[in-house]
Amino acid sequence: MLSPTLITVALAAAMIGALAGVLGSFLVLRGQSLLGDVIAHASLPGVVAAFLISGGRGFFAILAGALIAGALAGLSVQALRRGAGVKPDAALGVVLSLFFAAGVVLLTLAQTRGGSAGLTVFLFGQAASVLRADLLPMALVGGGVLVVLALFWKEFQFLAFDPEGARAQGLPVARLEVLLTLLIAVTIVLGLTLAGVVLMVALLIAPAVAARQWVRGLAPMVWLAALFGALAGTGGAVISAVGQGVATGPVMVLAAVGLAALSLLLAPERGILARRNRQAQAKKALRGRQVLAALGGLGADHANPGYAGDQAMLDAYLGTDAGPVLARLQRQGYVLPASLAPETGARRWELTEAGRQRLEAPDA
Repeated sequence: MLSPTLITVALAAAMIGALAGVLGSFLVLRGQSLLGDVIAHASLPGVVAAFLISGGRGFFAILAGALIAGALAGLSVQALRRGAGVKPDAALGVVLSLFFAAGVVLLTLAQTRGGSAGLTVFLFGQAASVLRADLLPMALVGGGVLVVLALFWKEFQFLAFDPEGARAQGLPVARLEVLLTLLIAVTIVLGLTLAGVVLMVALLIAPAVAARQWVRGLAPMVWLAALFGALAGTGGAVISAVGQGVATGPVMVLAAVGLAALSLLLAPERGILARRNRQAQAKKALRGRQVLAALGGLGADHANPGYAGDQAMLDAYLGTDAGPVLARLQRQGYVLPASLAPETGARRWELTEAGRQRLEAPDA
């Protein structure tokens, strides 16, 4: 029988994983995966500052501090890019270093005062700290994020694929980017107790990367990323419960990255195996066209369309054994074996009528 704690953690992990997959899809499509990393790490000074101000590990106080710091970091990146003309990678690097350094300084200050052990929950995640009473606030906040996303779906879709076109259409691109950044910051903050500031970015990116390999449109990608995120969250919770003493957050991340790795390998169009198969098929087709062209050239040189060429000559032309290629072309009905060469006894091959038509085709 499942324990109430496991059910609570699994539900929370599924919600956070699904929400992270949805928002992470926009980060991946816009090439801003590091923005999630910046917001996650930049929430550290907010966590510690709220801890110092509130004088304890108040759940909502610390999450509010994390949200303020994360949102401020995300908006700082946008301001540096647009206001100061700083390149995106430089802006991300500067803001990440600044906020994380401030967080480390504040963390050192908190440690000197003692009683900072509770902060590790938000730094590295501790799923057991999630209470049943936390599920409703998580669901309400997450639902609010999804409602805002649905209300601005067309605008965010335009922004994800063609920001310049969105600007040309008169859309408030800067405001939309700010809104999307705030939604991402809220999502990250909700997941701090599960994965912490160090690992939360993986829950944003990995499900989206996995979903991108299987589908083309934004809507299917968002749905599939949500499913992958929920599976990774639930699977991480269950696996960590089975393995005594195994932290839930890292297992969730490993599950999400595992789904991404399998997708990168097995996806039917973008997967590594599919691409290699297409490359192998293209190589086979190229070898076949080369053999057909060689036989056609010999026929033209001898003014005899049915001229039979030696296989040894075709071997030399390809730089390898032409036997497998000729056998495949024979099965396709493009070539036929002719009599052996009287001088060398080598196998000779000639084009069939289908082979000559294939050679004259535009795509041959």
